[in-house]
Amino acid sequence: MQVSVDTTSQIERRINVQVPAAEIDEAVAARLKDAAKNVRLDGFRKGKVPMSVIRQRYGSDVRNEVVGEVMRERYVRAITDEKLNPAGFPQIEAKVNEAGKDLEFTAVLEVYPEFELSTIEGTEVERPVVEVTDADVDEMIETLRKQNASWEEVERAAEDGDQVNIDFQGFLGDEPFEGGSAEGHDLVLGSGSFIPGFEDQLQGAKAGEDKVINVTFPEDYQAEQLAGQEATFKVKVNAIKGQALPEVDAAFIEKFGVEGDDVDAFRAEVKKNMTREAGQAVENRVKQQVLESLKQANDIPVPDALVQQEVDGLKRQAAQQFGLGEDFDVSQLPNELFADQARSRVQVGLLLAEVIKVNELEASDDEIKAKVEELAQQYQDPEQVVEYYMGNEQMKTQVKSALLEEKAVDKLLDQATVKDVEMSYQQALAAAQQQPGEEAEEGEDA
Repeated sequence: MQVSVDTTSQIERRINVQVPAAEIDEAVAARLKDAAKNVRLDGFRKGKVPMSVIRQRYGSDVRNEVVGEVMRERYVRAITDEKLNPAGFPQIEAKVNEAGKDLEFTAVLEVYPEFELSTIEGTEVERPVVEVTDADVDEMIETLRKQNASWEEVERAAEDGDQVNIDFQGFLGDEPFEGGSAEGHDLVLGSGSFIPGFEDQLQGAKAGEDKVINVTFPEDYQAEQLAGQEATFKVKVNAIKGQALPEVDAAFIEKFGVEGDDVDAFRAEVKKNMTREAGQAVENRVKQQVLESLKQANDIPVPDALVQQEVDGLKRQAAQQFGLGEDFDVSQLPNELFADQARSRVQVGLLLAEVIKVNELEASDDEIKAKVEELAQQYQDPEQVVEYYMGNEQMKTQVKSALLEEKAVDKLLDQATVKDVEMSYQQALAAAQQQPGEEAEEGEDA
């Protein structure tokens, strides 16, 4: 077998392979001979069909089968001998495939990029400094009350935040349009669930009142026949309900895993959870900046095969997130929606892998268990969570990967200049959701 490798780009290789004709022809002949033992054709006894007939009827298919197997086997041998590291499946194509001639084929493949890791020295990273205050706890408890509120009918005009029960019918001019009517619909004013202007015009309405609401559909409205159109809605207000917030009593507190009516214990539990959440937000914000700096310092080529794998994974996540069902064909989702995020994630993954390799980072079983115990604290039965994770190799591997990633980020952070920026609890959570290029202004405001 003769092999040559052409470098067509930083991450693409073209392998040219030549296999002697005798090897292919002998393999084809041997397989046809074996097949002849079991072939049944009219006019011939089993195993007595002449080879000329066998070759004429089955020769082409058998040769294609043999050539396919040989190309796959020789491709694997070639990448092993040439010490190539494929980043996906190759495109294999036969160039010469004729009896009596040497088989010639090419395999085009992407390989993992080889690069020398650049440091992020000189990078400034803003690290939020957060203290969860009593006022933050008060606000969180109020949020929890609203999340567990009930609706009670009120005898007053509708206000922002109220739930109104309405019948409505929409018109374009004098003609009602499809999908523009409903009866007994509950709508929370200020929720933004209806087109702009609709909810605002219901504020001040009273139960039993008829209203005429004029709105304009947005230009990018999903129903093309309505986009940009002026519409009129005839609305009847059936009832108005206001939020009834629960008292912070034993029944309310028990919903959050705190027994009895000890409000101080409940506040301490809420603060502990908020402090943990704030810590995670700080870690995420710092990590975002570090990884963005790493990407900017190392503009490496990214194999398309890995990007496509990541795109497919993001599609599955999106389908699950939006409840599209297990039978949903994720190929219906356009690649363009996920391509940039996928490429970024692959680049970061390759760079972090190199950081881990260069610094010889490891994660021991004790470290993995300690991390699992830390994660388990947010569950009601931490011991059960720890037992489940430590008894599942796949889950342990995921935790190990996360732990190594944390160590890699810490190594990179040592190269950067860290600037502490005081932030409130809410500012820290918001900052963790921002893109890296947005942190400066928010940090200055803080």
